[in-house]
Amino acid sequence: MHQGQALATVGRAADFIAVSPEMTALIGPDVAEAPIPARPIALIATLAAGVCSLKVDPKPRIKTLLAESDGARLIFLVKREAIARLGGGDLLEGEAIGFHLTAELRTIALALRDATGAEAARATYRLAKSIEFVCETLRQFAAGALAPLTSDGQLSSADTHRVIAARRMIDDRASEKLTLDQIARGCGLNRSKLTRGFKDLFNCTVAEAIAERRLDLARRMLLTTDLPVSSIGYESGYLNNASFARAFGRRFGRSPSDFRVQGLAA
Repeated sequence: MHQGQALATVGRAADFIAVSPEMTALIGPDVAEAPIPARPIALIATLAAGVCSLKVDPKPRIKTLLAESDGARLIFLVKREAIARLGGGDLLEGEAIGFHLTAELRTIALALRDATGAEAARATYRLAKSIEFVCETLRQFAAGALAPLTSDGQLSSADTHRVIAARRMIDDRASEKLTLDQIARGCGLNRSKLTRGFKDLFNCTVAEAIAERRLDLARRMLLTTDLPVSSIGYESGYLNNASFARAFGRRFGRSPSDFRVQGLAA
């Protein structure tokens, strides 16, 4: 949002805040007159009993959002260019995605929704909190602090972060002899919850993630080092050259030696 453009427009019962031509916050049901920024992205905070979540929708259906606006859902419509300018470019493409609402964002959202005081002061306060919510959302997303919601909603925010930690362990230590039990202990989850959460968050099994990371490491080493193919296979976590060659061939459609020759020739 550009400085000097804040309008502090308040709808009936303070149901919307027209922060600027680039942003409107919907905080109640009576939003028929709310100005809608051109080509917005929607940040939707749900604060219903037992449910605290954040949905980021890069291609929202505005009529549906206006019809569903209520006190349990705070909807921030922000022009795409403003999101990109504030560092949220990665949120502009793809499908809608849900996150657990962090404690910091929940505190801001509740303060915005439940603001009291004189009308003029409340309007200014809500305008500031609307900007704070959007900026803090983008900051947390960039920092990797937003935990995605699983499709069945069964993983808590803490467990989701543990599954993400398991993925980082694989990325950092894939060349080691990692086992499912070892990864589960390392991230503080039981095998069942790790397996289910990993499939839900990353659409692959733990074993598939390990193999993919090992083969990516091998691919890069083939192109950037002079190590023998057998040594690269061992460095990438494979105990013998035959198993390495089979896995590499299935993944890249050619043997490690041929891949190196063709890659260097290109």
